[in-house]
Amino acid sequence: MGERRVHEDDGPDREGPPWRWWTGPGRGDGTDEGPTESGAGARWPWRSTLLVTAVVLIGTTFAAQAQPDREPLGVAGRLLLAGCALLLLARWRHPVAVVFGTALGALAYLAAGYPYGPVFLTLAVACFSAVVAGHRRAAWTAVGLWWAGHLLVSHAFHRWLSPTGDAAAPWGSEVIVGAWLVAILAVSELGRVRREQWHRERAERRAAARRRADEERLRIARELHDVLAHSISVINVQAGVGLALLDSDPEQARTALTTIKGASKEALGEVRQVLDALRTPGTAPLAPAPGIDRLPELVEQAARAGLAVEVTTEGTPRPLPPGTDLAAFRIVQEALTNVVRHSGSRRARVLVHYGDDRHLLLHVDDDGPATAAEAGGSGNGLAGMRERAAALGGTIEAGARPDGGFRVGADLPFATRQPPVEPPREGP
Repeated sequence: MGERRVHEDDGPDREGPPWRWWTGPGRGDGTDEGPTESGAGARWPWRSTLLVTAVVLIGTTFAAQAQPDREPLGVAGRLLLAGCALLLLARWRHPVAVVFGTALGALAYLAAGYPYGPVFLTLAVACFSAVVAGHRRAAWTAVGLWWAGHLLVSHAFHRWLSPTGDAAAPWGSEVIVGAWLVAILAVSELGRVRREQWHRERAERRAAARRRADEERLRIARELHDVLAHSISVINVQAGVGLALLDSDPEQARTALTTIKGASKEALGEVRQVLDALRTPGTAPLAPAPGIDRLPELVEQAARAGLAVEVTTEGTPRPLPPGTDLAAFRIVQEALTNVVRHSGSRRARVLVHYGDDRHLLLHVDDDGPATAAEAGGSGNGLAGMRERAAALGGTIEAGARPDGGFRVGADLPFATRQPPVEPPREGP
């Protein structure tokens, strides 16, 4: 039986992290989103880069009209602006080089005396990409060097730079520039933190998906084991009876073959139900899961295998939650299968006790002794019963009794308390 594992993060993530528009896809191997350390496999962000370039060129053109005292924005100025913006094409592959390149380009633009404008947007985008990619020190250093160069250009070297006769910038404006730089760094750090948080959440979702897949595999393995072990044990016993009586008692041999046919048909039906549940979308079963109300069927099947089973019920029977009901049925089924396969006794007793403390107690006893013959099987019966009980918060105890018999005891808590049924009131 093949298995196809489907993860919730296969294929493109349509609900990616909020920085993805600026940082884009990662390596493309499904292990990372956004910029990477090496940039290997990253695409070229043409659309966002062209948009930033258009904003910078158009915005600076309008800003220059309000700054007649600055150098005219000629061809050289526009090429410098476009060069700074087009550097952002490499921000996913080489974020460190881009953040230093845009800082140097923006500083050269201001040193040339061109009008102030959205050239700072290129530095902001480059800084954001570098910080989100994990190059925090490089981004902070580039921004710090740009600010130091800006102070030198505006206050120390302004006499020798264009435009001629330009006065030093007021120190009050440096507060605005500093606040603007702090805002860029703060937004970049926020994007980095959000990116790390998103990756942690994604890793947790992957781990949860793997756990659910593992749990589902274990559940299917338990179901198949319980179904096949019980039915094959009945078939094995009846095949032995049929072979032994084939010549001396053909009628009894016919009965054994009839039992084999019924047991194999039932086993095929239950296996088909499990396989159909795997192939059908959704989690709803195609048929009701067996429950404790089907104990008479187990008794009848055990009788056909030569095992007489006595069932005793204590307490007030009540509806059980589906998980508890199925676990109780499978535990009794597996315990009776073990009696057929491993015990020399041909009698077994099943006690079902509905406790007032919201617990269902099950005891399956036989008088032994254990057979010395090899019974076959995987040896996972008791482990499967313990897994079923543990999944419900219950326990399983199995071992030899002092009188030589064997007991399997299960304590299964109810998942929900059923409301008491009130007797009908008499009319007036």
